Amino acid sequence: MTEGATSPDSGAGPRGAAAPGWAAAGGATAGGPAFRVGLGYDAHRFVPDRALVLGGVRLREHDGLLGHSDADVLVHALMDALLGAAGLEDIGHYFPDSDPAYAGADSMDLLEAVVTLVSDRGWRVANVDAVVVCEEPRIAPHRAAMRQRLAAALGVGIGAVGLRGTTTEGMGFTGRREGIAAQAVALLERAG
Repeated sequence: MTEGATSPDSGAGPRGAAAPGWAAAGGATAGGPAFRVGLGYDAHRFVPDRALVLGGVRLREHDGLLGHSDADVLVHALMDALLGAAGLEDIGHYFPDSDPAYAGADSMDLLEAVVTLVSDRGWRVANVDAVVVCEEPRIAPHRAAMRQRLAAALGVGIGAVGLRGTTTEGMGFTGRREGIAAQAVALLERAG
């Protein structure tokens, strides 16, 4: 860290200016930043005997993703992006895979819980953007339904939810059709 700079965890604002409550509120105080950005990533492998759920939309009843919850890789990436932007722990901290309460959980319910955590710290979602990486299924036919479900859970208009699908042209685990990966970015703005 450069001289005169402070970390958000130090209790001081940029350039050492005092910002009471800076760390406690994740920067959502007078004198703290007005916006924060977070990045999330997740990946799950395919298994034959599970339904495939992406973005809160059930795409098929077989060849889904392995995970403790419904393994919605897109929603998990968005959750980590939101938590990161708010300066909070990752989703494993709040929803551990060792807790039977989350076995088979609907990731959309978990996403709503994350939005509440973020809101309780003085932030609201400005917009999110995500990319789903897989050879199949194609994302485009389901994109509108996914954006609608995600927007409702995030408490934003559908225009604030960017979503695309891409392939790796046969390279890596997604290219070999072993699983799906997702990456997401979230922008939070100070509420009120």
